[in-house]
Amino acid sequence: MLARDALGLGLRLPHYPYLFEHWPAVDYFEIISENFLGEAVPPREKLDRVRAHYPIVLHGVGLNLLGHAPLDEAYLAAVARLADRVDAPFVTDHLCWTGAHGASHHDLLPTPYVPELVTFAAERARAVQARLGRPFGLENLSSYVEFERSTMTEWEFYTRVVREAGVWFMLDVNNIYVSSQNHGFDPEEYLRAIDFSRVLQVHVAGHTREPDGTLVDTHDHPVTDAVWALYRKAWQLGGPFPTLLEWDGNIPPMEVVLAELAKAREARA
Repeated sequence: MLARDALGLGLRLPHYPYLFEHWPAVDYFEIISENFLGEAVPPREKLDRVRAHYPIVLHGVGLNLLGHAPLDEAYLAAVARLADRVDAPFVTDHLCWTGAHGASHHDLLPTPYVPELVTFAAERARAVQARLGRPFGLENLSSYVEFERSTMTEWEFYTRVVREAGVWFMLDVNNIYVSSQNHGFDPEEYLRAIDFSRVLQVHVAGHTREPDGTLVDTHDHPVTDAVWALYRKAWQLGGPFPTLLEWDGNIPPMEVVLAELAKAREARA
């Protein structure tokens, strides 16, 4: 298991040269599961080199938990094999749908927040955790639309799914902030609804403000002061917990990424 105060990074292709030369003081790395499910040898060899120095956790984007189709057993088997290969302490994915009628939309899509979907999502999440044989966490989305059909807040829906499924939270603080600004809710109220004893890890990342004022979860900027402030509040409410920095676009030199991750310690203080 990870230390409760561990600091980690999302492992991305530009990181490898620096890692293989310096092996910096990072507590763990998170990989995008789908990047390593194929049979190509070079990605697996690079991952094995990283795993020899650091714990690895898995973060998926293709589960399609809220899709209408049955869960993809071949996909779950591949994720389970990858988790076994790196001895992952846990696996996470998103509380969303990603495709329908045989087509993948390559995006993380929201649903209305209604009780019948709580039951549907909880049953499927429970099955995923059992199939993987290790803790399974669900991540909250950043969202850009609201549904008239919703009868619950996002945090009510999220917490009920996790509780009824017996799974875990993969809490993204940046996503909470982005959605709170887009939809006009209090992000601290969201945090107060979370059972932090069931938080596997917390994500922080940067976002972008569009000309119309909409915030978009782009992961291509430093974490904003407002998100660090919300992270600090989360730590006060439920710390310690493992914390991971995602930086997926316009990735700067590794020294810059490591300095950004170190700001988590400053925020905690």
